[in-house]
Amino acid sequence: MSGQRIACLLVPGLPLAAELRAHPEWVGQPVAVVAGSGPRAEVLALSPEAEAQAVQIGQTAVHARAACTDLILCPHSPALERAARDALRDAALSTSPRVEEAPPGTGVYVAEAAVFIDARGLDALFQSERGFAGALYERTRRLGLPAVIAVAGGRGVARIAARLAWQNGEETRVIDPGGDAAFLAPLPLDLVNPSDSLADALGRFGLHRVGDLSSLPERALTTRLGEAIRPLLALARGEDRAPPPPVPPSDLFEEASDLEFPVRTVEPLLFVLRGLLDRLAERLACRGLAWGELTLELGLDGGGRDVRRVGMAAPTLDVRVALRLLDLAIQAHPLGAAIEHVAVRTVACTVRGDQLDFFRPSGPPPAALSRTLAELGAICGEGRVGAPALADDHRPDAYSVRDFTPDRAGLPRAHGETPSASQTLAVRALRPPVPAQVRARNGTPEAIWSALSRGDVVRCAGPWRTTGRWWNEETRYAFDHFDVQTDDGWVVRLRHDWVERCWQIDAVYD
Repeated sequence: MSGQRIACLLVPGLPLAAELRAHPEWVGQPVAVVAGSGPRAEVLALSPEAEAQAVQIGQTAVHARAACTDLILCPHSPALERAARDALRDAALSTSPRVEEAPPGTGVYVAEAAVFIDARGLDALFQSERGFAGALYERTRRLGLPAVIAVAGGRGVARIAARLAWQNGEETRVIDPGGDAAFLAPLPLDLVNPSDSLADALGRFGLHRVGDLSSLPERALTTRLGEAIRPLLALARGEDRAPPPPVPPSDLFEEASDLEFPVRTVEPLLFVLRGLLDRLAERLACRGLAWGELTLELGLDGGGRDVRRVGMAAPTLDVRVALRLLDLAIQAHPLGAAIEHVAVRTVACTVRGDQLDFFRPSGPPPAALSRTLAELGAICGEGRVGAPALADDHRPDAYSVRDFTPDRAGLPRAHGETPSASQTLAVRALRPPVPAQVRARNGTPEAIWSALSRGDVVRCAGPWRTTGRWWNEETRYAFDHFDVQTDDGWVVRLRHDWVERCWQIDAVYD
């Protein structure tokens, strides 16, 4: 496809990179990733320090330990490897919306992971294609992945260029537009990874360089070698007939870890969760996103699962807040069995901005508010913390509780506007109501004695009678409400309870 520019973001040894991403303290030490457990587990991947100590891929754990006594052996973790692949894709999506995962490698490249990126137009955003490659390299490093980036005119050429850059110790490599065929011409045919039978046939014809293959006519090659030579010939000529990478659908962000030993207490579990949240926050920050609701999935010993959801007051990347909320969620319902697998996932969302007000102080930070609400909920019980709301009930003191969200919809008053009495007078309900002794004449209060207000009634309005639930002896109610002002300055709402035969102050006007 003419005019196409493809970048290849390549991690040569993903199993080892996934382990070092989860355990950065192992960087610079001899590390080996083994398949399975026990002394006969085979080595899958090695760090350069372990390779320098004569440890080899394919050895058993016993032989590897004999070659290097300081060797760190860690079992292969599919969960960590899957999270590392997702992090690689997140780094690519932070630069371009079109990203495609590369097919798995074969042979000596079986352990590599790569993604293809549509790099058209990115030179204008990053000053040049080399600037784009350098920025992508730095973002991938911040995610804990040792990667190399190559830019070319097609997927195959970009992947080969990335492999060569890694072998030569380069961080980035950019093939100039139109230079793919010239770049491939002097390379040996083994680098384009032909099948064994096709490599033998090309060797019998005396073809050893990519340029030798690209100079031959396609019809003659297909007549002698079959249709399998067409993709290889297109790659040798620097042609990429595939469409640009698609826009991947948005999905969940997940970080997971398979525990080496079952965990039975909260403290080591929180240590693991801290690492998962740190890595998840780095991925989200790379793409300018934040987590909303968190889902904690615990794989229990014996095959069970324990899934818990933790809501957030607002999108955030504060690891301390999220860790505290997960801790409260675990303490609310203690663990029923040992834990072998831990996963944290979320649907990413954009960080919500707050419009500040010149006339009112700013509210609490959303992250701190979420943590406070969760802690209050753990103390008071589920469903007992929130904002009051009107209840579908005729009883005057009936109410319900809804989720609390800061209200910033109010507008400031215009300069010089004088508030009316109805705007400033507010009623403050007292729960429970304050008992009172009342001297009344013909049902109208004349004096009050209580812990709140004490004195003769100066003004009185009412009564307003409210009754309901007369059919139920336990829940029926009948109140006479009065608004009274006493000579000590208090303005209260006084009620007479006809069911209990008593007087109470259930509200104060401020």
